[in-house]
Amino acid sequence: MITGTHALIHSDHAEEIRAFFRDTLKLPHVDAGHGWLIFSLPPAEIGMHPAEKGSHYELYLLCDDINSTAADLEKRGVKFGSPITDARFGFVTSITLPGGAELGLYQPKHPLAPPWSAAKKSRIRAASRPKKKSRAKRRK
Repeated sequence: MITGTHALIHSDHAEEIRAFFRDTLKLPHVDAGHGWLIFSLPPAEIGMHPAEKGSHYELYLLCDDINSTAADLEKRGVKFGSPITDARFGFVTSITLPGGAELGLYQPKHPLAPPWSAAKKSRIRAASRPKKKSRAKRRK
C-alpha cells in the first residue's frame, strides 16, 4: 500500500539547501543520522502531462495566496527566479535555492484532489460496505 511520497533534490549544494529548508522555509524535519535531514511536506498531488519527446519531472510547492506567500518569503531573504505569472492552471513563480537551482511555487486555479487521509477513508468505507445482492438473487 502506498503511504506517501518521498521527493529528492540532488545538488552539489545539499548542505546549504538543507539549511534553507530548515531555517528559511522552517519545514518540520528529522535528522535521519549524520546530518541527513528528512523534511515533512504538506499534502501532495501529482499530475501527468503529455510531453513532445521523452520525460522530465518538476517539483512545485503549493500555496493558497502566492502574493502573500512571496512577500513573506522575501522578508526571510528568499530570492525568486521569475516574476509571478498568471498561467492557465495557476499563478506561478520559482524560488531560487542555494546554488542557483529553482524550485517552483504556485497557487493552483484547478480543483485539488482530496487529502490523502480523506481519500483513504473513503476507499476504506466503500470497501467495507456490504455488497448488494442482485435482483435475481433477492427474488429466490
